[in-house]
Amino acid sequence: MSEDPNCAVAHGHAPAEQHARTLVAVFDSPVAGFLLRYASDVGYRPVLLDPSGDAPAPPAVKLVTSYAECSGPDTDVVVTDHHRPELGVVLRDILAAQAAWIGVMGSPRHQGPHVAALTALGVPADQIARVHRPIGLNIGSKTPAEIALATIAGLIAARNQCPGGFEF
Repeated sequence: MSEDPNCAVAHGHAPAEQHARTLVAVFDSPVAGFLLRYASDVGYRPVLLDPSGDAPAPPAVKLVTSYAECSGPDTDVVVTDHHRPELGVVLRDILAAQAAWIGVMGSPRHQGPHVAALTALGVPADQIARVHRPIGLNIGSKTPAEIALATIAGLIAARNQCPGGFEF
């Protein structure tokens, strides 16, 4: 009987499949720091997009000031601060560059400010609908590390076309 390939990976008997994907965390924040650390651990190329250019570059993370420097169909984008005044402009540029997945952190109890910001910039409703909110798996996250973990788990679930949670 041959070993299940997933078990072989879990036991260190086979290399894990590498995904040629990039994860862009938009805006420097505590969540972004954990998100980029975890992203690297699960095979993403981590990128921090900080339009101000003032953010320090975390170790092994590419720092960019424009989405054009890291765009593409193999790129997932997570906006980690929905209160920034440049939110609409940044998201408009990300939508135009056709990122594979785009999400904005925030409470599901009210409409995200990105909707009004993008509408004011003339972005069509079907494009605004490409922006996911809330994001991540619903695990009751409270800390920046937990929020980042839930977000990474949600991205992996979406990439693998799985619902997440404990149903298989």
